Order: sequence, then C-alpha cells, then structure tokens
Amino acid sequence: MRKIEPPSGVATAKSVKLQSCKAVRDKLFIGPKVRLLRQAKGWKLEPCAARLGVSASYLSQIEANQRPVTARVLMDVMRVFEVDAASLDAADDQRLIADLREATADPIQDGETPSLSELKSAVANTPNLAKAYLALHHAYRRLDERLKTTDEAVSLDERGAASALLPYEEVRDFFHYKNNYIHSLDMASEALAAELGLDGAEATETVLERQLRDGLGIRVVRSAEPDLLRRFDPAAGLLTLGAALAAATRSFQMAYQIVAAALSDTVEGELTAAGFRSEGAAKVCRTALLNYAAGALLLPYDRFREAARAARHDTEQLAQTFQTSLEQVFHRLSTLQRPGARGVPFYFVRVDQAGNITKRHSATRLQFARFGGTCPLWNVHDAFARPDQWLVQLAEMPDGVRYVSIARGLVKPSGDYLRPGRRYALGLGCEVEYADSLVYAQGLDLAGPSAPIGVSCRICERDDCSQRAFPPVDRPFEVLENERRWVPFFLDR
Repeated sequence: MRKIEPPSGVATAKSVKLQSCKAVRDKLFIGPKVRLLRQAKGWKLEPCAARLGVSASYLSQIEANQRPVTARVLMDVMRVFEVDAASLDAADDQRLIADLREATADPIQDGETPSLSELKSAVANTPNLAKAYLALHHAYRRLDERLKTTDEAVSLDERGAASALLPYEEVRDFFHYKNNYIHSLDMASEALAAELGLDGAEATETVLERQLRDGLGIRVVRSAEPDLLRRFDPAAGLLTLGAALAAATRSFQMAYQIVAAALSDTVEGELTAAGFRSEGAAKVCRTALLNYAAGALLLPYDRFREAARAARHDTEQLAQTFQTSLEQVFHRLSTLQRPGARGVPFYFVRVDQAGNITKRHSATRLQFARFGGTCPLWNVHDAFARPDQWLVQLAEMPDGVRYVSIARGLVKPSGDYLRPGRRYALGLGCEVEYADSLVYAQGLDLAGPSAPIGVSCRICERDDCSQRAFPPVDRPFEVLENERRWVPFFLDR
C-alpha cells in the first residue's frame, strides 16, 4: 500500500476575512508576535511599517500592545510575513496564561503571587521567559512526585512508576500547544479515508477489515482473552482483537493498524519536529499520534464537520452516522481547528470515578488544572449516578465566560461477570455564544442563572462557594474560633 502524502490546507480569502473580523471584534493584540516576525526578517521598524502600509509610530504602538490590530492590518501582516491566522491566534497566549497562573499559585512559591495582569504582561512581552519558568516548575513537580512515589511505594518498582510521569506530561504539552490539531496528519488521514471509500455506503468495519486483508495482507481474528484490545504479530501478519469489544472499538483498533502502515512517515516527521527530550516521550507520542490519525480516518475532517453542523452537534446522531462511539465523536469535535475551516471550539474531558482526568483537550478558553482535582460543581461528576441520561448545564467560570456543558456517563463492559466494567464520565462544552449551533442548548434559558464553577479549589477566585475544599493558595484566609460555617475558613478580600 502506498504512503499517503499530506496535502497542504489553504484557507479561503472569505474564511480568513471572517476570522480577521472576529479577531478585531475581540480586540486582538499581537504586538510581540509582530515584533518577533519583523526581527526574524531582519527588518527595521520604518521599512516594515512601509510594507504594511502604516506609519512607524502606529506599528510601534502595535508592537508595544498599546493598540489592537484592525482587520486590514491583520490581513496585511498575514500577507507580508506569509503566515496564517492560526499562527497569530491569541488562544495559545490564553493557554500559557492559564498554565502560568496555576504554576505561580503553587504552595512552594514564596512571597507575593503575581497578579493576573502581571501574568498577562509576561506572556505578551516575554513568552519565552514564561515558558522557561513553566519548564522549571514542571521539573520541580516531577521531582516532587518521584519523592512521593518513593515514600509511598514499598513493594513496587518506584523507578518505573516515576519515570512514566515525564514522558506523558511532555506529550500532553505537545498536544496542548498544538491546540489538539495536527494538520499534516489530519489531512493525510482524510485523503486515506477517501482512498479507502469510508463514506458510509458500506459498514466501516467491513471496509477496514477488507483493507487489512487485501491491501496489507493482515488477517483479523477475535480472542476471548480478558483485557485485550489489540495485538499485532507482524511476522505472522495477524491482528487479534478482543471478542468483547464493541463494533466501534473494533473499527478504531483496525483503523490504528492501517494508519500505522500508511502514515508512518508523516508520524515520524511530526516526532522529529517536536524534538522530545526523551525516547520515552517519543514512544508515548507515537502512539498518541497514531490514535489521532485513526480517529481522523474514521471521522474525516470536512465530512464530519459538515455533518456536525447539520446535526447541530447531536453526538448520538453523529455516532450512528459514522459508526463510531460517543467518546470518539466527543474527542473528534474538540479537534476541529483546521485553519480556514474551523468548527465550533469545544473542550472534551474524560473523568474516572476517582475524579482523575484521563483525557483532556480544549479548543476553548476553559483550561484544566494540571494538578489536583476538578470543581465538584461541574456536571460531569453527576453523570456517574445517571449514566443513562444527558446532563446539560449552563456554567460560568470566575472570569465570567459561560459555557454550555454536556455530560454523559459511560460504562465499558468487561465481557466477564467476575470483572467489573470500566466507568467513565464524558464532558463536552462550548462557550455560550455558540449555543445556537448546539442541539443540547434547545430549551436552555441562556439568560438565566449560571452554575458557578471553577478550575480547581487551589486557584479558584470565588470567595462565596459552599463546596470549596480548601483555600486558594494565593489568597490569605482566617479561621474563626467562635463561628463555624460549611466552609471552615474565611477568605480575605
């Protein structure tokens, strides 16, 4: 089977203009990015201003973040520096600010915690310094976790447990700052889906199994072996799947094997460009990229985006149309960030019964805590008690941004009476401005009260939450001896 070369994506002038207008409406400040682009070209201020058709003083104000860019200037910046709108998007800055705020609120910090305005200024003017600070903080957290693991583990192999922390965190950051969208791999997977004829006319599982057999010489068999998802024997050309797997899961595992054969060059190119510091991180990311490609193969970008828009993002309807699972649909919706053809920006999260976040992706301004638990007022936690129901919540973060949040419980059967099934809760949400595109917002009072939620108690700014587990690390508090309320301390305003 031939390798699929990733075609390049081209944004239309209309789509770029729409993105530009939205950016200006949101007062897009891109000063440091413009300055870095100019310096990379080796241009002085005056010649660069002439190329952009603005005065030198105006360009100086833009670079100092004293003025936002207009739609015309934004498009001229894209033309002169040969960059797309995605590279100038402020979403990456929001992610960096959220990560920096959590890091500076860590209890290890001595002295006064930087204010939000200070952090925004640091990210806008010295982004590389902010990233270096985060790298140092991550290194500390890893060392701290290793010490805790060593103290708590007696009969386990502490070295193996601790060393796994570094690669997974590094890979998480890779996807985090890629906005959970890998352009080369997504385009190549879409082209491969068209080549295989994955258009819904024939059962997906049938198409994939035929391709494995006829195109790759791989025979597919089922096994009752407990816990088995997929095992591939390259010498024998044999792919063994768990017999208890649902059809959607079988299809995903077969899709994984197909993209592993067809898109290996594209995957290795992304790994080389990422420049991971450890071989362990590269191995983890290789699997993650193949998982990403398998999802993109089953849910081709343009066809899935159009279907999602037509169905108003009804995930059950989409799962039936594309013969996939709800979790695959949830995940795919959070990746629709192709330049020039973006879908509704969603966050996606999967939580286990202990409150651990086992999957997290966000194309929205909502960012998840790296350490500690999540907000108990978030509806995703209620989904475990009602796994057969859709839970819809109008939620508001401390920064005033409101979200339509959807949650659904999920049980993955083990296929064995003596082995309990795995239980998860899935969360999906978008900012309230996209509610008209969401079937789950039907009947929801968007002008009504919102549930006040936060990222985690450690860094939540709310001072009136009765569910607060402990005080925020960047706020002074007081414990009164002669008064007791639900929250046993008072936050100083």
